[in-house]
Amino acid sequence: MLAATVARFSPDSPLDGLEVTERPEPAAREHWTTVDVRAASLNHHDLWSLRGVGLRAEQLPMTLGTDAAGVTPDGERVVVHGVIGADGHGVGPREPRSLLSERYPGTLAERVAVPTANLVPLPAELSFTDAACLPTAWLTAYRMLFGAAALSPGDRVLVQGAGGGVATAATVLGAAAGLEVTVTSRSAAKRARALELGAAHALEPGERVPARVDAVLESVGQATWSHSVRSVRPGGTVVVCGATSGDAAPAELARIFFTEIRVQGVTMGSRDDLAALARFCASTGVRPVVDSQVSLARVGEGLARLEAGDQQGKVVVVP
Repeated sequence: MLAATVARFSPDSPLDGLEVTERPEPAAREHWTTVDVRAASLNHHDLWSLRGVGLRAEQLPMTLGTDAAGVTPDGERVVVHGVIGADGHGVGPREPRSLLSERYPGTLAERVAVPTANLVPLPAELSFTDAACLPTAWLTAYRMLFGAAALSPGDRVLVQGAGGGVATAATVLGAAAGLEVTVTSRSAAKRARALELGAAHALEPGERVPARVDAVLESVGQATWSHSVRSVRPGGTVVVCGATSGDAAPAELARIFFTEIRVQGVTMGSRDDLAALARFCASTGVRPVVDSQVSLARVGEGLARLEAGDQQGKVVVVP
């Protein structure tokens, strides 16, 4: 079967380590199911893997990808929850938590094997393309908004770095849930697009927010951390899912403890969260924002767009 793999590590030019090549079919395994992948989507995790983060040389070649939707051997339409070992099903109670493409081959292939317990029924209202966008970026945004930050209709949220997968998902989901969403971006086009997607305010990085927010969704790190801490109300929450510009320095600890700000980390979400997110999209009509679509054979073009930061929403791969 055809698969996109990390063939070698390339820290400075990650696409140099990518190969799209024939790989062995997934082996049969008790309590696991092989899914015929109908759509997958790209994440920055794929670029980090190509750089050598989270993998060892002896694991190569490793098939990339954490997100997919497809069909089981009995014809069921499913979306794949990409967190392995979260509940022990199909991998053993001592299995350390990982994502697909870290310990087990990922979803950027014609077929992928996952623990059967990681399969979530795909609502009839959602397409395979829609569903393939959900398991990482959209699931992370859903968990950040409604789990970690526990936001309710009418609350204010600041989303740093409009245009990325998590930020775009948070904008759409937040607006659909009745939140007042403020976004930041260096790009005027991305700010304008965020307003079209439901944001109430779109600011340049560091610009003062119209009113202190109940929560900040932070994925940028060093470049926006000070602004995040200064924009949240006393007793509010800063939810962190990444740091694409590097670790924050300084951490603004004095402001955090004096104003009793809560800092909460999030890595994706549970299988139940993914099922709830799929139902939310099905019932509300909310759909993931798709930037572009590429074939598996041309996945390098999609990864190049992701690396350049040119995308607005998800890049979908169709095997």
